[in-house]
Amino acid sequence: MPEILDRARTQVLDGGVGLDEAGILAVLRLPDEHLSAALQLAHEVRMRWCGPEVEVEGIVSLKTGGCPEDCHFCSQSGLFASPVRSVWLDIPSLVEAAKQTAATGATEFCIVAAVRGPDERLMTQMREGVAAIRAEVEIQVAASLGMLTQAQVDELVEMGVHRYNHNLETCRSFFPNVVSTHSWEERWETLRMVRASGMEVCCGGILGLGETVEQRAEFAAQLAELDPHEVPLNFLNPRPGTPLGDQPVVEPRDALRAIAAFRLAMPRTILRYAGGREITLGDLGTRDGLLGGINAVIVGNYLTTLGRPAGEDLALLDELKMPVKALSATL
Repeated sequence: MPEILDRARTQVLDGGVGLDEAGILAVLRLPDEHLSAALQLAHEVRMRWCGPEVEVEGIVSLKTGGCPEDCHFCSQSGLFASPVRSVWLDIPSLVEAAKQTAATGATEFCIVAAVRGPDERLMTQMREGVAAIRAEVEIQVAASLGMLTQAQVDELVEMGVHRYNHNLETCRSFFPNVVSTHSWEERWETLRMVRASGMEVCCGGILGLGETVEQRAEFAAQLAELDPHEVPLNFLNPRPGTPLGDQPVVEPRDALRAIAAFRLAMPRTILRYAGGREITLGDLGTRDGLLGGINAVIVGNYLTTLGRPAGEDLALLDELKMPVKALSATL
């Protein structure tokens, strides 16, 4: 057994203390013959510190496309020649999407907008949309609306949004290679205000943007420092017309190594399968990740790409005897 896994068994599994950046890097560099042992240990850590339940979430885009930012992976940027065009969703469609999400057994419904940050029109849509959903659907509402002011943070709390997603996307040292229209520090400031407000913090990123394995370890360590309630783990699904449209997909074994490493860095965090897992891991890899530290999934489609049918994921959870997390009593 490699020394890093022995150390992780004592420090993370027994003590509940995540690996530091050097330890994360050692897991990311494990040879293939030790991958299954790393995944098994990550699964034990997840079961010990998070339990067997899996949180299921659906997402919907309130405003799609036309974003002024230049995130190089994103087909919703208005600066690239991608096929995605700006569209707004009306309130009845938003409520219907929440109902369909709740019908899958999901407890979480995240409203997403492709913007630098919300303007008054978007905040009005959110206010009306969240009120309409809460009146008709028994589901928790999360939001992802870009960078916020303190007043907007306070308003979202008042609306009843219980969790806010704002991804750092990648590590601090690599971020300027991916985004030039705003800084990593600006994103961090929004996350600081969200945490201070009492809303749950959801913050992850995308692997496979061109970062080195050392930068992948840096990213996991920076997320662990932030200590978010949830980390959505995306794998780049290269989109036509974006600067990263020709970037190769993450190798399945590297993706699974990352899942194990992120779990061993953050033993108590909700680690969520998000975009790109289908193209990166396929059905078999999806199973391996659920047995390697993942304890939450987004079901159905993503913002601009197709996902697996929700029924397939729910059937897999049933087969693995992983119960879907019940709706929180704090609704």
